[in-house]
Amino acid sequence: MEASYGAIGESPVPKVQISNRIRELRFTAGELTQQALADRVGITRQTVIALEQGKYYPSLELAFVIAEAFGVGIEDVFQPQINSRPSKRSGRAS
Repeated sequence: MEASYGAIGESPVPKVQISNRIRELRFTAGELTQQALADRVGITRQTVIALEQGKYYPSLELAFVIAEAFGVGIEDVFQPQINSRPSKRSGRAS
């Protein structure tokens, strides 16, 4: 039996965005530069910039590597921001 999710293109779950504390952690780690972090985890400085600005989400593997570079758990670096869609109720008072 297949699950029904509604209209084509409609997401079955709320949209999740990931926020991160990379910039904050760089400064608490002795003002680690973007380039130094990039070198430490094996990515480019441009990728660090995109991560900090929320324009790029890392793979799960990279997320763990970044957390390890700061000596913290992955949940201390990345946090989900769940945007639930408003319900489609009528404007009737209860």
